[in-house]
Amino acid sequence: MTYKSRLDGRKDNDLRPMEAKVGVIPNAEGSAWFKIGNTWAIAAVYGPREIFPRFLANPQKGVLRCYYTMMPFSGSGERIRPGTSRRAQEIAMVMKESLAPLVDLSAFPNSVVDVFVELPQTDAGTRCAAISAAAMALAHAGIPMKDMVSAVAVGRVDDRLVADLDYREEHIGEFNPDSHDAPVADTPIAMLHASKQLTLLQMDGELSKEMLLKLLKLGEEATEKVYQVQVNALKENYSSE
Repeated sequence: MTYKSRLDGRKDNDLRPMEAKVGVIPNAEGSAWFKIGNTWAIAAVYGPREIFPRFLANPQKGVLRCYYTMMPFSGSGERIRPGTSRRAQEIAMVMKESLAPLVDLSAFPNSVVDVFVELPQTDAGTRCAAISAAAMALAHAGIPMKDMVSAVAVGRVDDRLVADLDYREEHIGEFNPDSHDAPVADTPIAMLHASKQLTLLQMDGELSKEMLLKLLKLGEEATEKVYQVQVNALKENYSSE
């Protein structure tokens, strides 16, 4: 085992510092930003509103659409090219699937709720930050919700199981020469607070069954910490109003 301590000094179950705020975009029905470490996601919700093109309408319930964009100079690695990419489309789809079990759009047939997320700064965990920010923005917009979803990445660096990997841990060989052969696995998860239902589980890397089960337990504890930050931001907004 070559990765004996985390590069930023955190304990294995520690998350990076988090901040959150809602009501940050005045002309949106709902909005929020969520920061974790140096990753910053800003979400805006528009709707329910009439959907175009009309053939996308669902006469039984509203449609949820998600959009994800990283700003050109936001990345910790290579420069992000402006415009839509396959990765952005994939993460937008992941966001939609993660948020869909959360919202109840049955009262809005033939309508659409659009969720836009932009990231001005990133340092790993972007899809998780985007999901957490989007969930807060939906709540701020007054969209009927069955629960709150919180997202965070857990994973493996060498034989160490850790919560909330940052960019340096995802690319450990570049920053710690002693760990250039260390296996790394990144596992983003999103979890509903009350039911503990997973709405997102992905994996980049190799894990044993035993490691995955331990990471899911670690992820449950980590998403609870994210949830507390989300709820505190919503409470602060409504208490100030």
